[in-house]
Amino acid sequence: MLLEVLQDNFCVCKIDSVSQADIKSDFFFLAKTDGEVSLVCKEQDTPKNCLTIDRDWRGMRVLGTLDFALVGILSKISTVLANADIPIFAVSTYDTDYILVKENYFDKALSVLKDNGYFIK
Repeated sequence: MLLEVLQDNFCVCKIDSVSQADIKSDFFFLAKTDGEVSLVCKEQDTPKNCLTIDRDWRGMRVLGTLDFALVGILSKISTVLANADIPIFAVSTYDTDYILVKENYFDKALSVLKDNGYFIK
């Protein structure tokens, strides 16, 4: 399986309102539930008044469009990283999965994934 390293650093934020997200940004994930509004964005696009923020995340994505019938893609990646004591934050789009890893674990994560048969672009 081919994974692509994303070049930006990201943060995970809890915000008051979806209006705080810069929807003109080229990359973000926004989730709103009955209990919170969460935003994953490039660090340079971080809203000013976050309730909480966790910085220094790096990312990778599974290349290609994943069919909904495929089973275990994210599970296998997360298991490989969990077995190496590497925590992740995962998000998915309609087409693919994204895996975020803290900066201080990122090189180790890439190495572990390569050692387990993943190809890194």
